[in-house]
Amino acid sequence: MQARAVARYVPLAARKANIVAALVRNKKVENALEVLKFTNKAGATFIEKLMRSALANANQMPDINIDNLYVKEIHVGNGPIRYWARYRGRLHVNRIRRRRCHIKIILDDGGAD
Repeated sequence: MQARAVARYVPLAARKANIVAALVRNKKVENALEVLKFTNKAGATFIEKLMRSALANANQMPDINIDNLYVKEIHVGNGPIRYWARYRGRLHVNRIRRRRCHIKIILDDGGAD
């Protein structure tokens, strides 16, 4: 049985979030939460919060075994980019890009679906 959670429009670049996602992919949920707790990266707090949300979703399902949950899939995709301009000297303009991403976590207990 699977439990999932999705966070959209996370204010973080997908490249940076993917580094943290690779640390917890295919790990048990308890171990993944420990890794995220002590990871000093920007995406660790967003992914930890999302994993706790997926764990709460799993608690709502009566036929799922919470003790055997592992991170079956974690996917980080690009979100929209917000553009604006910063005006510089001598009529120059720098374009600023604020990147966002979408993160999806699927937890599985390893049993038959």
